[in-house]
Amino acid sequence: MPHVIRSRVRAPHTSPVTSPVTSPVMSSAASRPARSPADAEAVAVLHRAAQALMDDLAGLTHRLVAALREKEPAYRVAIEADPAGIWQEANRSLRLSVGSLIRPRESREAACRMSWRIGEHRAEQGLPLDALLHAFRLGGAMVWQGLVDETTRRRPEDIRLLVHVAADVWSFVDEHCGLVADAYRATERRLAWRRENRQRLTVAALLDGTARIADIPGAATMLELPEEGRYVVVAASGAAVAAATGPVVGLPPGTRALRHRSPDAEHVVVLLGGGDPERAGEPPYEGVRRADGELAALAAGLTVPPGVRVGIGSAVTGLAALGEARGLAGTALRACPRDGGVVLLDEHLPAALVVSSSRLGAALAGRVLGPLDRLDPADRDLLVDTLRTWLEADGSAQRAGTRLYCHRNTVLNRLRRFEQLTGRSLARPSDVVEISLALAARRLLDS
Repeated sequence: MPHVIRSRVRAPHTSPVTSPVTSPVMSSAASRPARSPADAEAVAVLHRAAQALMDDLAGLTHRLVAALREKEPAYRVAIEADPAGIWQEANRSLRLSVGSLIRPRESREAACRMSWRIGEHRAEQGLPLDALLHAFRLGGAMVWQGLVDETTRRRPEDIRLLVHVAADVWSFVDEHCGLVADAYRATERRLAWRRENRQRLTVAALLDGTARIADIPGAATMLELPEEGRYVVVAASGAAVAAATGPVVGLPPGTRALRHRSPDAEHVVVLLGGGDPERAGEPPYEGVRRADGELAALAAGLTVPPGVRVGIGSAVTGLAALGEARGLAGTALRACPRDGGVVLLDEHLPAALVVSSSRLGAALAGRVLGPLDRLDPADRDLLVDTLRTWLEADGSAQRAGTRLYCHRNTVLNRLRRFEQLTGRSLARPSDVVEISLALAARRLLDS
């Protein structure tokens, strides 16, 4: 754990398990052939002082743990939770670190592996990296101070020789500080990937309707969403969605949502009402009315790129109902115009009925509009466009003519011709319903 001091110049580090890092102490004064009598004397002084620290390793460990408890709040919590474990970790780390100063060839790789494991372990426990590096710096400072104190106590005149290896000691300390930081960050990335992958699989299971009821409470905890909240699923598709690597549909500010990507679509699970527990006891009708307003606000607040088709399903209650919510969003998506746009299912239920059973929808369109197919395509399209415009104008020939840039009598003549060709009456409500559904089916189902 603690064999680190202030950060100086750091080189890139890799895991000692796959690519052991050479200790600067080993590669310099403590391991190379002495280039001068001063070098040899300095290494001898370093070895004597380090051996004295090894002889009192338990005392050094106690002092370090006490310093951590006093100076590092995050470690104070860890020490109170597992005093024996922290002491053993500090003791093993100090043993290998000080041993590397005495026998670098024998202890170097073990010391590197120890630093790496500490970085991994503390990242898994959630100890802040700053606290971990502070602990290493405290340990490094304590080791260096111990070397200085032992040399001063035994042979004060050797302090000048100890200065010759000071840079090597600090480089050794910096190297292990880099190792523990690299291990910590690598573990953070691995844990983040694992957490994101679990979340992705959980959301996929909820949307597919394959999640087990017994797993729902755990899913709610992991996703930080209320188990019985009100949800809606937004589905988006189109070329822009297929080509995108990130979110495509923009949500209104403050929306709590989870996104899930599939090869051909983007699904967004939106929590309605912000999970307000006070709404849980509302009467069903009041809850539905308020949710409808939220859905309309959601639809109006979406940011959708051109050409992207978006379907918003009806609201459901509970995470266990997200499979149903996805199906509703898929129905809304199929009712969306081919050139893009947003369809709120609750506002397009007739069209949703048509696309819910494409075979029946196609059969209805063929039965009602089939006689028009014998006409010239331009003539047929003119009648269909006039009929659709008249229906959108609430049966007003005057308003339909204004939109079509023709006289109202022209509109009426075209409508009478439609009635003659199809045998349907626009004055009969049941026929108007069938005609409206047939037009929707022809628009939505024809390629």
